[in-house]
Amino acid sequence: MTALTLSTAGAATLRADALVVGVAKGAKGPVVAPGAEAVDKAFNGKLASVLETLGATGAEGEVTKVPAPSGLKTPVVLAVGLGPVPEKDETYDAETLRRAAGAAARALTGSKKAAFALPVEAAEDAEAIAEGALLGAYAFTAYQGGEKDAKNSRNGNGAKLPLAEIALLGAKPRDKAYKAAAERAIALTEEINRARDLVNTPPNDLYPESFAAVATAAGKEHGIKVQVFDEKALAKGGFGGILGVGQGSQNPPRLVKLSYTHSKAAKNLALVGKGITYDSGGISLKPAGHNETMKCDMSGAAAVFAAVVAAARLGLAVNVTGWLALAENMPSGSATRPGDVLRMYSGKTVEVLNTDAEGRLVLGDALTKASEENPDAIVDVATLTGAMVMALGNRTFGIMSNDDAFRTSIHEIAEEVGEQSWPMPLPSELRKGMDSPTADIANMGERMGGGLVAGLFLQEFVGEGITWAHLDIAGPAFHEGAPYGYTPKGGTGSAIRTLVKLAERTAAGDLG
Repeated sequence: MTALTLSTAGAATLRADALVVGVAKGAKGPVVAPGAEAVDKAFNGKLASVLETLGATGAEGEVTKVPAPSGLKTPVVLAVGLGPVPEKDETYDAETLRRAAGAAARALTGSKKAAFALPVEAAEDAEAIAEGALLGAYAFTAYQGGEKDAKNSRNGNGAKLPLAEIALLGAKPRDKAYKAAAERAIALTEEINRARDLVNTPPNDLYPESFAAVATAAGKEHGIKVQVFDEKALAKGGFGGILGVGQGSQNPPRLVKLSYTHSKAAKNLALVGKGITYDSGGISLKPAGHNETMKCDMSGAAAVFAAVVAAARLGLAVNVTGWLALAENMPSGSATRPGDVLRMYSGKTVEVLNTDAEGRLVLGDALTKASEENPDAIVDVATLTGAMVMALGNRTFGIMSNDDAFRTSIHEIAEEVGEQSWPMPLPSELRKGMDSPTADIANMGERMGGGLVAGLFLQEFVGEGITWAHLDIAGPAFHEGAPYGYTPKGGTGSAIRTLVKLAERTAAGDLG
């Protein structure tokens, strides 16, 4: 894990492999951002001109490396674009700083130490830069062979290692607010990166039992009570949804409960995550080209797991219970067939019309179980539907809820922490499409609005009177394109920051 320190050193005096500064896009060319005054002075006030000569414009995410002049203690200055210069009396927003720091950290892969001299006017700015840099420095290297060569900053197969150390300039190490900001950034990003690792782990190594083992170990480390329902306990309890999805696999399903409690908590928040460790589609097999990334179908469970652990590490004054509904959806002679009827934990029967609509089945059982504890709110997170990707694209998750105010709050929280989201409706007229002549409900309905249909299905399993929201993260959970900002290729850790901020707001009593 990349190390983070708050430094009182000046940009011109700190020794590092690289010095990161910000450059904005001005009306007449690039403009050096606050925090880089000493660096600009070392360039005789001509840093902006040098960058412009090299083609830099200050556009967001743009990275330009320049040899450092003799007045600096670093060999390289890395200028990262911040986008347009802020309007008068405005400053750079947190997400701009977060993305810029992430882009810089990625560009410095293979370096041992980098000093970040980006604009810092408050502890919130320092936290955003720290988050972005630590997330940008992420790399999944568990399956890359050979021993690490620390001297050359490469692993045994020649790949460069992530940036090893970040020194954040302009922060105040002895100031309580800055210290707390750094500690929060470290705890949060470590859990996001752990979730990314889980999403990126091949399904032959991450299956329900091994995922449960990871959760159990983390619980012991951070004082979280963990209860694992194995296949025998699931059968005894009548969890027909989870069992039905997992019965075609040689790796039996699990339901994992993580309970973080605080002595001063006044509210109880339940988080439910879809954890399909591999989704072949079951008997309704996915078409060619759609299977290769289906190890990511447990991203919702990874997000819930990370959020509960982060809440514990931050000592939030709220009780947070996480439910990980874990199964592997495989075709075999024992697999659930289209046309089968499952009896869910709630007692409802479900006619399975498509075994590839499995996530709603495991979530249905987990939502009912979570409802038994009568929490103040339930939020489920899932890579649930391709329809949501069609509606909102690859970077935005949808939010549905049985409470408009709660849906709005989650959307605002997501926006605050830099996660793209959009409120979606639950049109009652779409419910009729799931009527079944055989069972209480079918697991499929109208094709158009499929993401909303899935939300309506889940709503059937939420306890009466309980505030609930559903986050469909099918788009942003797994990034198949080139990295950008602090977002890597592969697992992203989508929704974790939103869930943690929701827990913080709940602890503070800001959600009613």
